Amino acid sequence: MLKLDFHPSGRHFLQIPGPSPVPDRILRAMSLPTIDHRGPEFGALGLELLDKIKRVFKTENPVIIYPASGTGAWEAALVNTLSPGDSVLMFETGHFATLWHKMALRLGIEPEFLSLPGYEGWRQGVQADMIEARLREDASHTIKAICVVHNETSTGVTSDIAAVRRAIDAAGHPALLLVDTISGLASADYRHDEWGVDVTISGSQKGLMLPPGISFNAVSDKAIAASSETTMPRSYWAWDEILEANRNGYWPYTPSTNLLYGLNEALDMLLEEGLDHVFARHQRWAAGVRKAVEAWGLEVQCLDPALYSPVLTGVVMPEGVDADAVRKIIYERFDLSLGMGLGKSKGKMFRIGHLGDCNDLTLIATLGGCEAGMTLAGVPLKGSGLVAALDYFAQHPLDAR
Repeated sequence: MLKLDFHPSGRHFLQIPGPSPVPDRILRAMSLPTIDHRGPEFGALGLELLDKIKRVFKTENPVIIYPASGTGAWEAALVNTLSPGDSVLMFETGHFATLWHKMALRLGIEPEFLSLPGYEGWRQGVQADMIEARLREDASHTIKAICVVHNETSTGVTSDIAAVRRAIDAAGHPALLLVDTISGLASADYRHDEWGVDVTISGSQKGLMLPPGISFNAVSDKAIAASSETTMPRSYWAWDEILEANRNGYWPYTPSTNLLYGLNEALDMLLEEGLDHVFARHQRWAAGVRKAVEAWGLEVQCLDPALYSPVLTGVVMPEGVDADAVRKIIYERFDLSLGMGLGKSKGKMFRIGHLGDCNDLTLIATLGGCEAGMTLAGVPLKGSGLVAALDYFAQHPLDAR
């Protein structure tokens, strides 16, 4: 029998950038007995969490919840707003932007992929000026949507979505703006309404601190209007039936009842702490981890300090060092899981997640495991990142809540 929770002693350190460690408070909520998803108790739960989730997306409009991974929410965003053969403009910032592009192709959409060249392009964010220039060329408005990733989980780059909205407006273009913040939501500041986003895509297993299995589309009035005119085949993903059922707190099919218990608890935790405090906490953790990387004499994957992610940090290995071999040593010797490099960055870097059920000591232990593992792997380090992070956290306390 496969043993999924067997460790000689202590707890496994899950420091990948999602799925993130789930707090005990959420696990307890999920363990409550399953109730009738057509009964009055469930309707009350649905109305409550549908209202609270808007506050996390910072929207007054509906947030549609699917029993699915973030990939499902990608598809839902595309099939509800576009028709077969429609042109969309996407920007390549990393592995997940690339997968979304691949999905668009498979759905019969015609995506145009803007990018910066090579591996270095995966170390920077969305270039709003390139989007504006391309939209100005599209005088006939054949481009129906702009698709970008807010926090690229494969690279640790958080792009400026407000700048993308300004670029669209400056070009005077009517295209919809679709944004993936699967790893950014509830860890990095995100403002659906203020930034003029038409569809925001997210998932449960990152900043919301839940297991995988729930995904989201936050939708604008413009997006809802577009969904009534598009001809893409859709049934499970169709917004109209979900929005209608949600008016009374229900879904048109069986929702993930116990995961919704957990979501309701996660929303309470986030809103009790206050989103501004949540974001400051993640920014502080990220800064401490980057101090460690700097002390090691290594490079952060993201090249622009203004775009450093508060969710994860990519650590680039020196030339000739296989990052996956280093990760393997760290996992086997210290029971610590780190994110691997994906796509163009495979073997070049590893990723440290600082989200979910985490605190200063979690990260101190993580950095200690990284430092010891890299030393065992023969990676030349300039100094102690562990000491640098300890000093940073000690000198930069976060106000208690």
